[in-house]
Amino acid sequence: MRFPHVSALAGLVTLCAAGMAEAHYPICECHMVEGDTVQCTGGFSDGSKAPGVVLDVIAYDEQVLVKGRLGPDSTLSFPRPAQDFYVLFDAGPGHTVEIEHTAIK
Repeated sequence: MRFPHVSALAGLVTLCAAGMAEAHYPICECHMVEGDTVQCTGGFSDGSKAPGVVLDVIAYDEQVLVKGRLGPDSTLSFPRPAQDFYVLFDAGPGHTVEIEHTAIK
């Protein structure tokens, strides 16, 4: 007795597994440049850049201090805020990175 739906299901599982194997994750790094200027660079683990991806600087009271997007070179620079903050790199659901101000040297 044959079960044709089993082979169709096996094919679907194989496609899903292949998609998962090609998954990549977001990467974002921030460091100090030129005195009090922070520069952040974003991208993905597969080496692709992230121009246009949202990068916001947010105070701990949830006030958005800098609302930005990465430029053509996948970077964004901004003056370091006086208050405590974190950087949110947001490339969509499941593709976010948060960087605390204390990690930016």
